[in-house]
Amino acid sequence: MFRIDNRGVYLAQALEELPWLVHGFGTRSSSEWPPGDAEVATLRQTHSDTVLVAERAGCAGEGDALITNRRGITLGIRTADCLPIVIADPSNRAIAAIHAGWRGTLLGIVPKTVKAMQEQFGSRPEDLVVVVGPGIASCCFEVGPEVAVQFSAFFPERKDLSGRTKIDLVETIRRQVGRNDGTARQFAAVGLCSVCRADLFHSYRRDREAAGRMVSLIGVR
Repeated sequence: MFRIDNRGVYLAQALEELPWLVHGFGTRSSSEWPPGDAEVATLRQTHSDTVLVAERAGCAGEGDALITNRRGITLGIRTADCLPIVIADPSNRAIAAIHAGWRGTLLGIVPKTVKAMQEQFGSRPEDLVVVVGPGIASCCFEVGPEVAVQFSAFFPERKDLSGRTKIDLVETIRRQVGRNDGTARQFAAVGLCSVCRADLFHSYRRDREAAGRMVSLIGVR
């Protein structure tokens, strides 16, 4: 379940239940977001599968996922159709923030982030809470056959991936993290389409160069 607060920020109940954590998915109307006192670590996002460890606030480098277990550091990513994903490990108090477009999704940016959390912090996949914020939904993510066919491994039941069709990135990520096998503690998605909801979200596909960006954050108090 999700709620939108008085700052115009979406919050996930599964993460609000963790008292050591701060988080939120910004919208086009978010105010005081990021908070003025937040020590935010960011990335130069490149649609890659690169995962970086954030040791301090500021730009950590070029990549599309940040992980940390340091108190006082907030991880931030910017999106306008790509999926913002945050992960929390309640057992080790480790976190991740991920920018996942279709390219990063196909490169496995999310499972590679989980693996990095395992290696760096001893996280176990079955302990993780994975939350996907607002982004382009299958209703609006129509792609050509050259892109669609690359999703065949994730949707073996589909017979339409050799032509122009629509792809569900959230479901792709759900399958990648093994939720269908119960290997994540919890998987949740806001389920709102950034293209459809012009009243709430920025969208590059809809507005092209005029599109702004939404900020999503997760941090250890």
